[in-house]
Amino acid sequence: MSTEHRVTAGPPSTAAARTTASAQESSSPWAATSGLLRLDLRLDRIRILVWTLAVGLGVAGSMATFETTYTTPESLQARAGLMANPATVMMTGPAFGLENYTFGAMVANELSLYLLLATAIMSILLVVRHTRAEEESGRMEMLRALPVGRFAPATAAVLTVAVANAAVAAAIIAALAGSGLETASSVALGVGAALTGLVFAGVAAVAAQLTEHARSATGTAMAVLAAAFLVRGIGDVINNQGSWLSWFSPFAWAQQTRLYVDLRWWPLAVSAVATVVLLGLAVYLAQRRDLGAGLHRPQPGPAAAPRTLLSPAGLASRLLRGSFAAWAVGAFLFAAAFGALANSLEDAFADIPELAGLIAVDLEDMTTSFASALLSFLMIAPLVFSVSAVLRLRGEEDAGRVEQLLVTGSSRPGLLARWLAVVAVQTVLITAAVGLGTGLGVWAGTGDAGWIGELTIAAFAYLPAIALAAAIAVALFGLAPQIAALAWAPVVWAAVVLYLGALLNLPEWAADLSPLTHVALVPGSDLEAAPLVLMGLFAAALTVAGFVGFRRRDVGSA
Repeated sequence: MSTEHRVTAGPPSTAAARTTASAQESSSPWAATSGLLRLDLRLDRIRILVWTLAVGLGVAGSMATFETTYTTPESLQARAGLMANPATVMMTGPAFGLENYTFGAMVANELSLYLLLATAIMSILLVVRHTRAEEESGRMEMLRALPVGRFAPATAAVLTVAVANAAVAAAIIAALAGSGLETASSVALGVGAALTGLVFAGVAAVAAQLTEHARSATGTAMAVLAAAFLVRGIGDVINNQGSWLSWFSPFAWAQQTRLYVDLRWWPLAVSAVATVVLLGLAVYLAQRRDLGAGLHRPQPGPAAAPRTLLSPAGLASRLLRGSFAAWAVGAFLFAAAFGALANSLEDAFADIPELAGLIAVDLEDMTTSFASALLSFLMIAPLVFSVSAVLRLRGEEDAGRVEQLLVTGSSRPGLLARWLAVVAVQTVLITAAVGLGTGLGVWAGTGDAGWIGELTIAAFAYLPAIALAAAIAVALFGLAPQIAALAWAPVVWAAVVLYLGALLNLPEWAADLSPLTHVALVPGSDLEAAPLVLMGLFAAALTVAGFVGFRRRDVGSA
């Protein structure tokens, strides 16, 4: 006796109606965009909030610093004098209104370029996250199997980025206008930052069509950003109010509004048009490729993997080389550019004595104290890299690639040791690049070549503090991988102490929570060995704890 099992699909008319409705819904290329937008905003709510608060509080803190530093017309004119230095123009932007330099013009020079950079980086990361990264993971293919239009995911991603830029723009406007600056120019700066972010969102959307991998798309978009920064800088050095070359950079379009001097809105139209063109190009390219593929087909690798990739150290070098190169080159160029200001500071500090209190410059030996203070500020670069490189291993574990390494015969301690060895070497090289760049910059400013070797050697004094921050990441990775992201807390606090400690009048115990605080400003101060030794010992202990934890816990544990 047999029993027939039958699946009931409902009345034929109902099933047909549902099929017809789904077909009609998916026939629109933008079907389900609103639902995907809600999903993306929910996924990114913390990211958008963090970016908004970070930018808004950064602007508010900067405004408080400026208000206590530039208190007289003489101090503002002294700041205007720095714009005669090409390095200052390169790192800030065009110089308007120098004859009667106002507080607003100074704020535009100090803040505008870095706000534009912040929104550009945020936009690139968010667009790639919701486009190419989703395709690479396979989730986009599953999503498109539903009644979702072809362009709906990308449209939702762009709208999400637009919301993020609008939130950041609102924070900028509120912080500036709340400090008493002219409302119209404050709004123009906020809108300019948002539009610049959308331009680079378009760049990222185009890059996502060209490559098959999220990291490649991000790297391509970041390379365009770096080129735009360089083009704008060179163009403004040619003419400190902007030359023909400057107009090839999206950063110039926002800065050429002449904020707080002679406001003009029309340059922002260039940003808006460029955004529309880039997004249109992204749509056109998306129609010419298969889902999951890029227009640029990667070259097939060798039949046998290079021997260097067969070891954890070789794999770590390959995976980290992009971020290592970016941090090393970026830190070196920033250090050289700021170091070149050494010859322009004497008059500025004489007219603005408050600056000496903010960045610990000794007026009797200005060059030495400035070089040492600058060196400490720039040490945030190897600090950030070391922690991110350690936590990259956690990302590889989440992706399941650590298990693949272990089944090839690598031991857990061996894998972690070789990974950390690569991180250590690259961190040392970035630290050396900061010292060398600072030395070259100060040499260019003062003509004394002895600064090159002195500052390069001085940079290595910060290695124990950097090692301590990285060791915290190692310990969390081994013992509590689910909260490994907390390793960023010491890095964030170190940045707060470095850049805002004097302004906030932090108590000594709070400042001492930053590992960089325990390194004497060198050269110019007697280097105390005891704090460095203690930080080295703590770093070693935390690293050992991380090894023990990684050996005992389950790989891939949440």
